[in-house]
Amino acid sequence: MTGEVYHRLARHLDALPGGFPPSETGVELRILKRLFTPDEAELAVFLTLIPEEARVIARRAGIEGDEAARRLDAMASKGLIFNIQGQGRPTLYMASQYVIGIWEYHVNDLDPELIGDMNAYIPTLMNHEVWKKAPQLRTIPVERSIQAPMTILAYENAEELVRSRKRFVVAPCICRKEHRIMGEGCDRPLETCLVFDLGADYYRRNGLGREIDLEETLAILKQADKAGLVLQPSNAQRVINICCCCGCCCQVLKTIKMHPRPASVVSSPFTARADPETCKGCGVCVKRCQMDALEMRDGKVLLHQDRCIGCGLCVTTCPTGSLILSRKGEEEQPEVPRTMVESSIRLGRARGKLGPASLVKMQIKSKLDRLLAAGRGR
Repeated sequence: MTGEVYHRLARHLDALPGGFPPSETGVELRILKRLFTPDEAELAVFLTLIPEEARVIARRAGIEGDEAARRLDAMASKGLIFNIQGQGRPTLYMASQYVIGIWEYHVNDLDPELIGDMNAYIPTLMNHEVWKKAPQLRTIPVERSIQAPMTILAYENAEELVRSRKRFVVAPCICRKEHRIMGEGCDRPLETCLVFDLGADYYRRNGLGREIDLEETLAILKQADKAGLVLQPSNAQRVINICCCCGCCCQVLKTIKMHPRPASVVSSPFTARADPETCKGCGVCVKRCQMDALEMRDGKVLLHQDRCIGCGLCVTTCPTGSLILSRKGEEEQPEVPRTMVESSIRLGRARGKLGPASLVKMQIKSKLDRLLAAGRGR
C-alpha cells in the first residue's frame, strides 16, 4: 500500500504541465520517497494548479480543515507544494510541478544520493520535443549586447523585466550547487537565481533565498554578464524568475547543448552574426559561448548559426565588433505567453495532458468544492 501512494503521486505530477514521466528504472519513485512521507504523498494528490483554501482541499481529501491546514503548511515549508499568504486573507495552496518547482525548492537540502537520482532521471524528464513546443524557460540577451537601433520588446529586456517587478529574492543556483557537492561543475557565482513577487514571498518565508532590492538585482544581472552566464527567465511576458545559467551545470542548457541544433529547440528571438574579416582572433568569444556555437579557424571566428541561442555573451566582449546580435526573421520569432498560467496551459497541451476543457473542469470542480466546504463549515 505504501508503494502505491507514490505511484499515485507520480501520476499526479505527470498530469501537471511540467510532467513527471515514468522511467524504465523507476528512479522517479525513489526521488518521491526521498522527498515525501507517505502521508504527504497521499495529501499532495488532492492539490491542483488552482490556488485553494485548506478547507476546500480538506473536503476533497476527506479530512478536517484544521488538520489539512497544518499538514499543508508543513508541506509548503518543505518545498513540496506552493502556498500564497495574503495579509488578512486565508492562505491558499496549490500543486507544484516537479521542475521548475519542487526540485528547485530543495536547493538547501541537497545530498549526493538525491543528486545521483536526479541526474539519472534527467534524460527521461527533459524531453527535447516538449521543450521545443513549449519551453518553461526562454533566452534573452545580456544588456550590453543590445545595440541602439535594435528593436527589442520589454519582455526581451532583462532590466525592463526586473524593473516591472516589486519584490526580489536571490537564491543559490541549484544546478551549480549540486555539481559542486559532487565535486564537479565550475567556479562561477553561486547566488544568482532571481525570484520575484509571489515567488519571492515563498522563497523568503521558507528560507530558500535572500531578500534584496532592485539595485542589487540589477547588479546581479551585470555580474552574470561578466561571469558569462546565460539569462533564462520564465517563459512568460510577466516573469516570476530569471535564471543565470552556465552550459556546464544548468540541466536545461546541458540538455539543449546535446541537441545537434540548439537554435531549433530554444525560445529566443535573437541570433548572433559574425564578421570574420574584422576578427583579430583573440578567442574570448569561444570561451564565453555556452553552446559551442563559435570556434577559431585559421585565426578567425567561425559561427555555427544552428547552435546559437542568441544570449549575446559573445557580443559584449568582442573588442572589434565582429560579433553582433540581430533579430531572427518573423517566422522564427517565438510566441511568448502573457502569464505563467498561459505558459503552463501551453506546455500541458504540448504534452497532451491539459487542454481548455480539462482546465474548465478543474475550475468548476474547485468552485463546487469551495461551495460544499463552506456549507459544511470547513
